Amino acid sequence: MNIKIVVVTAGMLLASTAVFAQSSTVTGAAGGAATGAIVGGPVGAAVGGIVGGVAGSVIDPPPQQVVTYVQQAPAPTTRVVVKEKVVVGQPLPETVVVTPVPDDPKYAYAIVNDQRVIVEPSSRKVIQVIQ
Repeated sequence: MNIKIVVVTAGMLLASTAVFAQSSTVTGAAGGAATGAIVGGPVGAAVGGIVGGVAGSVIDPPPQQVVTYVQQAPAPTTRVVVKEKVVVGQPLPETVVVTPVPDDPKYAYAIVNDQRVIVEPSSRKVIQVIQ
């Protein structure tokens, strides 16, 4: 009986926020649900989906003018390579130089492993990897 309540509640919460879902939210919810299912079965999947969705929605995609600026920014003369994989939501290593976006101080960028990435300056968390 309690499992049904949790699943129904989780379904209602996810459905009520579906209108505002962005790709990061969907990715967070899917990742949270998969992890929750491994750890706690169906109930874990429901709870993990909610928690992952909330965590995923925290990172909003940058505006198009920021993406365009980072795409057109000149590459540094020295190539930056790190062993860690560059992952959205994870911070860049401290050894990577992060350059602020002049017109929008909420964002910064770096070119790491030949990938341009947009980051949140204070936490150094990757917001978007530009393909």
